Amino acid sequence: MKFPWRTYAALGVGAAVVTMAGCAGGAGDVGASPATATIEFQTGLGTDDPTLKVLTTITSTCAPEGVDIELVPMTNTYEADMKVRLASGDVPDIWSTHGWSLLRYSEFLEPLDARPWAKNFNPALDAAMTNEAGQFFALPINTDVAGIVYNKTVLEDAGIDVKTLTTWESFGDAAATLKAAGITPISTSSKDSWFAGNVADFAASGAYTPDELESLRSGTFETGGYTTLLSEVEKWAKAGYFNADVTSATMDDLARALGAGDTGFVFVQNYLVASALGFNPDARLGYFPIPGFVTEPYLIGGEGTAYGVSKTSKNKDAALAYIDCLAEPSNIGTLAGAIGGIPGLTNATSDLGALQDSYDEFVADGTFRLEPYFDRVYLPNGMWDTMVTTTAAVITGQSDVPAATSQMEQQFNALFGQE
Repeated sequence: MKFPWRTYAALGVGAAVVTMAGCAGGAGDVGASPATATIEFQTGLGTDDPTLKVLTTITSTCAPEGVDIELVPMTNTYEADMKVRLASGDVPDIWSTHGWSLLRYSEFLEPLDARPWAKNFNPALDAAMTNEAGQFFALPINTDVAGIVYNKTVLEDAGIDVKTLTTWESFGDAAATLKAAGITPISTSSKDSWFAGNVADFAASGAYTPDELESLRSGTFETGGYTTLLSEVEKWAKAGYFNADVTSATMDDLARALGAGDTGFVFVQNYLVASALGFNPDARLGYFPIPGFVTEPYLIGGEGTAYGVSKTSKNKDAALAYIDCLAEPSNIGTLAGAIGGIPGLTNATSDLGALQDSYDEFVADGTFRLEPYFDRVYLPNGMWDTMVTTTAAVITGQSDVPAATSQMEQQFNALFGQE
């Protein structure tokens, strides 16, 4: 998935670098010795992301003595820029791995499984972040656990109990109820188009049997499961369950609609809740497990915000010391809490805020399994954009299900084995 935890406001293209210096007497002390090393940290965070603000504060105390930490905000070409930089050998000292620390970046990263905090690595992240040798390559700031985000007040007023939405049939019935009440059932976007991709990505894991998933891993695109999920999406579109401004809606539009109670459901990670609460602090929001077509309901997630250290960094020891400081329970808990996330280390806690009830109901006891993001595990690198465009085309009526599924199959066959 492409930046599943995206920023809360417009991405900062060409944003200014925030530089934090460490010294024996504390960052910023008058008369401190000049820095002898500079560490470039590609944060993967937009300039208005609350996590960047918290990271800036923590960095002021975590920067090693004599080291400048340059916190570089994300641009809207972050992923493409990282591919070019790694290919050319222009590797940052530290960077956000945006869900790909193992599958895409591990060959460039220093293993972190021997660090002092490694024993507290959240085992829920093993499938997404750990290789067969037990190595992992990034500090998980938060554990990405997501479902379908919803407005509690809207559903309660309509007489809908999310605990009963365990099948796509019951979900469709709920959508019909919301539409009859004058509420947009499902909001998404083909402008901020990864929202449309999420609809398919969230639902895909429940559309395949274990044998079919293994076939995908082995290089055979199983069309049946994908036809099933896109057919459901097409059914919603034809019933008028999606927002009328799907082609023009921005992330802020979706957050505003969610917070205002103008929509019931959004297929999105939990960060949108913080943005929605920015528009309406009194909104009551949560998330619930995703129904399955051929499986029981499940949650989705894995690697969220995570930071790795270049194994070729000239300042690797200082970068690792800085990462160790971020991993301290109070620091990682504060960072995870900036977006209401679950810390990636088990010895830390965070304030989940509005999402605490959903965590207690659906996550805490482990009843619902955590599935990895479908595209990260079962599709070859480069498929995300195709997943986005084909899903969006079905939602907007620009494509039908057979054509969209065929396009996915063709791209899968073209890309498999090229990573």
